[in-house]
Amino acid sequence: MQNPFEPELLIESRGAVRVVTLNRPEALNAANEALHGALQSVWGHLAQDIEARAVVLTGAGRAFSAGGDFEHFVELWSDVPRRRREIDGARRLLTEMVDFPLPVIAAVNGPAVGLGCNLAVLSDIVLIAESAYISDPHVSVGLTAADGGAPTWPLLMSMLRAKEYLLTSERIPAEQAVALGLANRVVPDAMLLDQALEVAQRIAALPPQSVQSTKRALNMHIKRAVAGVLEYALSEEFDSFGTVEHQALVTSFLERSKARAAQAKSPS
Repeated sequence: MQNPFEPELLIESRGAVRVVTLNRPEALNAANEALHGALQSVWGHLAQDIEARAVVLTGAGRAFSAGGDFEHFVELWSDVPRRRREIDGARRLLTEMVDFPLPVIAAVNGPAVGLGCNLAVLSDIVLIAESAYISDPHVSVGLTAADGGAPTWPLLMSMLRAKEYLLTSERIPAEQAVALGLANRVVPDAMLLDQALEVAQRIAALPPQSVQSTKRALNMHIKRAVAGVLEYALSEEFDSFGTVEHQALVTSFLERSKARAAQAKSPS
């Protein structure tokens, strides 16, 4: 099938497996408006691929995804209709991934932060590189942890652990991610994609009706658990973008980033 999501998402066919790659490596695959939109729509597109049986999701370059693009956050502060579309898109992305019929194997090749973390956790099997880590830093940048962390993490680990990592925004190294239940196993960096493809191909070779109906049955637990939580959390995240605290934290981060970039360009 033709890929309408380039350059933000690459789609490669490996037999019955489709490899979907987040493709903003210069920005550590942080999600701007275009990438966020592509991630919402790609699942419906792949579901129409009658020859596909499984998907591997990974990132280009050295990150899986650094989460939301801070420059894009600034655009949402004064443009309220655009902010509403962003929040509606977050709801759609979670729903699309939960309802997607084919198994998704996340190959977490580097930092999976915020949105990136939630893309990984919403997958069906998660392989994480030794050098990678997971983090949901919504709270540390003044946002409600709405589009994955608060609704889904308590399903995967204890409530106390979920509260600790979401409220502190602490990074979770690969081994700890497996111990907590946010990933299935740690893989050497150089072997990550090969092992993810191996898992995907093994599942792709099984009877598709039994694979897809079993995934659907399992994901009913997720749909029932997140229904009320998601709506509350997204409503609060919408409001978070308008807070003084969030805007000050993002402004400070962007100023520091620009200062480092200017220093790097200046002659020594």
